[in-house]
Amino acid sequence: MESRNGVTARLDHRNPLVFDTHELGRRPGALQRLTREVNAPKDLGIQGVVGVPEGAPVELELRLESVMEGVLVTGTARAQAEGECVRCLEPLQLDVEADFQEMFSYPDADDRGRVHAEPGDDAEDDEDRLFLEDGLFDLEPVLRDAVVLALPMQPVCQEDCPGLCAECGARLADDPDHHHDAVDIRWAALKGLAGSLGDGEKDEMSGAEAEAGVDEKQEK
Repeated sequence: MESRNGVTARLDHRNPLVFDTHELGRRPGALQRLTREVNAPKDLGIQGVVGVPEGAPVELELRLESVMEGVLVTGTARAQAEGECVRCLEPLQLDVEADFQEMFSYPDADDRGRVHAEPGDDAEDDEDRLFLEDGLFDLEPVLRDAVVLALPMQPVCQEDCPGLCAECGARLADDPDHHHDAVDIRWAALKGLAGSLGDGEKDEMSGAEAEAGVDEKQEK
């Protein structure tokens, strides 16, 4: 795909997360509102914790505003995320609503809207900026950042989830009265010692009784 200045554009307009701003032109103040439902890309969320499944619907509401240095994109993404409760390890689902705002700059303009004589003069600054490519922008990196910030780092199935029993791993929400009799290990040790002593005394008594029986026989 050739851009207007002869440079091959990296973005594909057929990608549902790539948007075209040509309708705005380079007219500061021009507005465009868009709604679009897209399939969630792979790994949209916090890997291994909670996220939007690949291919799940994501509703987008966008406001595109032309400004001096580029296009300001403001929007909201809504989807349903899936994960695992960090307390009871049960599967969970939660609605996620992520707000975002990002500036996509014209490749030939600086942050004050002035045109560079040679694009790329400020290479270090350019690393942190997102640019339009032949009037196109890719929303995916912005969407990823927004969804990650909107998701809980430690999702729970319910705010007061009691989790699992530390003794046997049972889910406490299923049995609120679940408990184990507490045993003080110090008393258990003393009980074991007492049992050992008791067995020793029994052996001594048995030995003493046997000796007494022998003595009685000898006297007879």
